[in-house]
Amino acid sequence: MPIAAAAASPLLEWRDPVYILAGFAGIIALGLMLVQPLLIAGYLPGLSAYRGRRVHLWTGGALVVAVVIHVGGLWITSPPDMIDALLFSSPTPFSPWGVIAMWAIFAVAVFAALRRRLGVRPRTWRIAHTLLAIVIVVGSVVHGILIEGTMETVSKAVLCALVLAATIKVMTDLQVWRKRAKLREESIARR
Repeated sequence: MPIAAAAASPLLEWRDPVYILAGFAGIIALGLMLVQPLLIAGYLPGLSAYRGRRVHLWTGGALVVAVVIHVGGLWITSPPDMIDALLFSSPTPFSPWGVIAMWAIFAVAVFAALRRRLGVRPRTWRIAHTLLAIVIVVGSVVHGILIEGTMETVSKAVLCALVLAATIKVMTDLQVWRKRAKLREESIARR
């Protein structure tokens, strides 16, 4: 829905194709953020827990690609604006939020790629990933809400609210902060 609303925006008339591609990559990235927590929690029908985790991994890769296209396209169309954004000296209020979310996305991707090689324990990974996911979601939602552009206001607000709701629900349901052994003990005690 947000992509269709953005595609119908009259603001696209004055933009070149690279800028439009960059903007749509940002919308796609936000949509992928809605799917990510649902995948890891196993809330999407038709996917086993194992497949959900595998798709989560690949969707995370797609999210990184979407962010690279988003930032790269904006860099091509306006390098000075991107330098200001990356140096946190941009006058636009949405830029710092997007930059922080971008670096958190890159950090979680690098950490995911190296975690086995570094011997990171599952609990450490889960906590680090969760903290970075919070930064990514909050930064991306604030970034998206503050931008006044081709994305239609209501569909953008609904998508951002859904991303926040899905993230909060999954983090609450999975109790990511608790030790797994404690969760298993409580589960056995309830039986």
